[in-house]
Amino acid sequence: MLNNIRNFAAAEDGAVTVDWVVLTAALVGLGLAVMGVVSGGIEKLSGDISTSLENTKPTEKTWFDDTKQGGGNGNDGGGGNDG
Repeated sequence: MLNNIRNFAAAEDGAVTVDWVVLTAALVGLGLAVMGVVSGGIEKLSGDISTSLENTKPTEKTWFDDTKQGGGNGNDGGGGNDG
């Protein structure tokens, strides 16, 4: 019986498995910590995007509609100096 206990204590068969379990648990813990830190900013950003999309009216005339007809802010490739 005492011999079996000594053999069990000296065996290193499960040491690699224990190392992998500890490393995996550390990575999972690190991932949860990162998620906890980043989640607040992501929720705010997604809320801002949602609000922006809700307030967008795709049927309204935009500045892009003016530039297609040659008017607008001068960035339509016309040069801006006609005389």
